[in-house]
Amino acid sequence: MIRATPRSLRGMVSAPHHLAAQAGRDVLAEGGSAVEAAVATAACLAVVYPHMTGIGGDGFWLVAEPDGGTWAIDGCGAAALAADRELYRDHQTIPWRGPLAANTVAGTVAGWQAALTQSGATLSLDRLLRDAIHHARTGVAVTAGGAQVAAAASTALRDLPGDYARVFEPEGRPLAEGDILRQPALATTLERLAGEGLDGFYRGALAQDIAADLATLGSPLAAVDLAAFAARAVEPLAVDITGARLFNLPPPTQGVAALLILALFDRLGAATCDGFDHVHRLVEATKQAFRWRDAHVGDPATMTVDAQALLDDRAVLDRMAGAIDPDRAAPWPHPPALGDTTWFGAADARGQVVSCIQSTYFEFGSGIVLPRTGITWQNRGCSFALDGDGPNRLRPGARPFHTLNPALARFEDGRVMAYGTMGGEGQPQTQAAIFTRHAVFGQPLQAAVDAPRWLLGRTWGEQSTTLKIEEGFDPALYEQLRAAGHAVETVPGWSSMMGHAGAIVRHPDGLIEGATDPRSDGMVETW
Repeated sequence: MIRATPRSLRGMVSAPHHLAAQAGRDVLAEGGSAVEAAVATAACLAVVYPHMTGIGGDGFWLVAEPDGGTWAIDGCGAAALAADRELYRDHQTIPWRGPLAANTVAGTVAGWQAALTQSGATLSLDRLLRDAIHHARTGVAVTAGGAQVAAAASTALRDLPGDYARVFEPEGRPLAEGDILRQPALATTLERLAGEGLDGFYRGALAQDIAADLATLGSPLAAVDLAAFAARAVEPLAVDITGARLFNLPPPTQGVAALLILALFDRLGAATCDGFDHVHRLVEATKQAFRWRDAHVGDPATMTVDAQALLDDRAVLDRMAGAIDPDRAAPWPHPPALGDTTWFGAADARGQVVSCIQSTYFEFGSGIVLPRTGITWQNRGCSFALDGDGPNRLRPGARPFHTLNPALARFEDGRVMAYGTMGGEGQPQTQAAIFTRHAVFGQPLQAAVDAPRWLLGRTWGEQSTTLKIEEGFDPALYEQLRAAGHAVETVPGWSSMMGHAGAIVRHPDGLIEGATDPRSDGMVETW
């Protein structure tokens, strides 16, 4: 089925849950900016999509302004001062779940605050958080995808300290599709943020309640860690390709890998969309980008190379592209990076375009739900290495490696494209597929998102290093890839393991196009 690309002139929001997209669209209709719409969308997602995101996680922003400026916000929380090797003396790796996994500050709310401040927002917090508060208190129907994730995570999470079971399994079982999820404690927390200000998450009475719960449940985070945190305005990474300048987030995100893939593919080219040369060359570019990422990317304070310098060095990029065999697969496997996420985007009539991503890392993060506030805390810090001296080694105050990376492109013809997805290792790969289909081969935006995708490595629910490819490509492609040496594994079409993607394109004449992923519970809402 070919779905039409939604279009409008006054504004648009794309999000992986329809209620969140509607919340953002309503803000646009009341005169709000794309940034204000994105905050409303983000807050709503924290309530209606809790298996993927929440105010206990991190977030990153890319914003294109109508005057040609592009800015970024880094809402990555730092490791607790008490999070050191001695804390994990009985562990070889940081636990994926539980209190010891809840070891980094949640940066999402600070990211909202920084984005609203930098954009000169005028709508009240009460208005921006209104729909999220309503859905948290009144309840929201659980989607099929949410129910599937809750069922799969139940064994690992239901017996953890905190309120996970009380909130997400109130009848002693995981909530099923159509059940009503109510989160009254989270509603009260959002009301407090609306009344007291977003800074209250880190300093003040709400922060004290958060810190008290974290301490009681056994997390190393303390009030001093919350009070020391602030989101940061950062210079986005950028690289030029044919006809466009691409933007993404700097380390500790994997944004450099997303840009590398497209910069290398720009040098290689391909004759046909979704043919062997297109898929194979993007997969091989992914291998090059991931090797560089894993060797160098982590906390910027300890990195020994500069990501932007790499992207600016045409000779190095030429050599990396030249190392790719156009006919044969390079050796693999590779240690996969995990993670689940939500991407959402917004555009307004005056030309502001937002690409935003936020996450609690694994499904339901650490699984620690704070009783006083209803916040589900992330486990992003379980990506730290306990030993060695690399840029992602655990240190008090260090920032962990992030799979999160919202993407944005400015075309020479005046178009602006915001795009992204959830999905750990799959994020830069899905970005590359969607971007090249639309920008290089001219596919309609919705078709570029709907079309079959591939994934080298691990994403949501998977732990292998095969090249997973959805059904729906030309049947000859699978055999061509196998013959070239790829370990091909076919998976059903529109599989959630391929991420929940979305995109928005604003044209210079004011036309806005959007797309959302049939693999999600999402929607494009137009104004």
